[in-house]
Amino acid sequence: MGLVEAFSMGLVEARTVFGRARVRALLGVLAAVPVFLGVVVYLSGGPAAGEGPSFLDRVVHNGVFTALAALTVTMPFFIPLSIAVVAGDSVAGEANMGTLRYLVARPAGRARLLAAKAAVVGLFCLAAALVVVVTGLVVGAAFFSHGRVVTLSGTTVSFLDGVGRSLLAGLVVGASMFGLAAIGVFVSTMTDVPIAAMAVTIGAVIVSAILDGVSQVSFMHPWLFTNYWAAFADLLRDPVRWHGIAKDLVLQTGYVAVFGAAAWARMTTRDVLS
Repeated sequence: MGLVEAFSMGLVEARTVFGRARVRALLGVLAAVPVFLGVVVYLSGGPAAGEGPSFLDRVVHNGVFTALAALTVTMPFFIPLSIAVVAGDSVAGEANMGTLRYLVARPAGRARLLAAKAAVVGLFCLAAALVVVVTGLVVGAAFFSHGRVVTLSGTTVSFLDGVGRSLLAGLVVGASMFGLAAIGVFVSTMTDVPIAAMAVTIGAVIVSAILDGVSQVSFMHPWLFTNYWAAFADLLRDPVRWHGIAKDLVLQTGYVAVFGAAAWARMTTRDVLS
């Protein structure tokens, strides 16, 4: 019965979150990026080899790379920003509207409520990245050729293999955002002001990215949640290099464990007055 209740609560939370106009708008903006990218490359012919963001110079040769170039463009800011909005609003939004005290009074309990909200934020991470990839694949097929795909190793794979790797890249990028999502949910349990939670969450991305680019603190780089975000590119090598991807997913798991536990501790002990 507990699993049924948990699944039901998660389903209701998912319908609520994905039914919000701002969440649909965020997904719409993410979908617009590969469309804009594809149109610009189609009209301009794209950058010269080796110039511009990763994969962008390959788009004119194969539409599959439209999805990968769009991931490269959206990953540093657009996807994290959308996740910061959803994660920061997860608990603080309920407190701000005065509905949190009614939710925690339900028999399901605070821990299960937090788990449902965190699961939906994680689902949004995957959805955000996949929206970029799927839209990029559609745009790429519409504007550019879509034959065999030349990998970063110089070998070729079939078009369907390239599509599969692109979709897997979307899943990897989505999972790479789990650490950020955990930070956002934790911050959301600390305040009743959603905007503040969103700002702190996106601030964490900025600080991590800045530190990641400073060589003087290189000892910190392997522990920064943004450090391995670009590892998805290894999926376009032949054979696939899993080392960086595995490090990324292990690191994200650590962030989820630490900040998930902190969010649980805060959520189960806080006084809910609104």
